[in-house]
Amino acid sequence: MAWERTDQAFFAAGACHILAWVCRGSYPDRPVEIAGVRPAGEWQVFHVYAVWDGWAFDHSGWNPEPQLLAVNTEFEGRPLERVAITDDLAVFCATHHSRMPGDYWQDPLPRARAYVSRHNPPWA
Repeated sequence: MAWERTDQAFFAAGACHILAWVCRGSYPDRPVEIAGVRPAGEWQVFHVYAVWDGWAFDHSGWNPEPQLLAVNTEFEGRPLERVAITDDLAVFCATHHSRMPGDYWQDPLPRARAYVSRHNPPWA
């Protein structure tokens, strides 16, 4: 059922980490980082996104990172913190109990690449 969601819903509800890593890989000439959001003081990240020069890319496209953090804080109704993610995708998935691309019903990487390509980056 999850696979049948629209792209935005699919990447908002459980595949955000796949989208973040694909975004970073889509721009090898840019220093795109990976970041996550978690409740303050906790270890579990619940949302992952790509970051470049103050801009964040997730299921909503490119937005100023402070705006992304504010929206998530408001929605959660509790203090959140941003964390830099320096692990590779496999380590992140193992640590945070997230799915690797091969764990989905179909390969999500082409879908993520197509989604990234539909959103103009801030430097374009």
